[in-house]
Amino acid sequence: MPFLRVALVSAFLMCAIACGNDSSPTTSPSPTPSPTPSPTPTTGGPSSSVSIPVGAQSLGTSAYSPDQLTVDAGTTVTWMNTDSIAHTSTSDSPGWNSGTIAPGGQFSLAFPTSGTFAYHCAIHPGMVGTVVVR
Repeated sequence: MPFLRVALVSAFLMCAIACGNDSSPTTSPSPTPSPTPSPTPTTGGPSSSVSIPVGAQSLGTSAYSPDQLTVDAGTTVTWMNTDSIAHTSTSDSPGWNSGTIAPGGQFSLAFPTSGTFAYHCAIHPGMVGTVVVR
């Protein structure tokens, strides 16, 4: 029996040593870059804001204030949710999706190129707005 115990302890120690930590560094896989839409989620430079007012889900074209925002190229627009429920700022065409903007939360997006960018709330599709970039 002592031989069996020694064999089991030896086998356990060999496994523990073999499975132990080697000192070589580990690396995490880097995320795959996604295509950059015309507007990009960066900050810096001039800024402007859009408010999402209380009761926005029933305000339709007045759900974003202002509902049409005109800015110069390079401006960062920040959507601020002052409502008591969550909303989004989601481009009508491929461009951006803020994800859920919680009450009191905000989402910022830089518009580096000119164009007209229509958007809506993905949770409340009747909420619509436009950013016009000169």
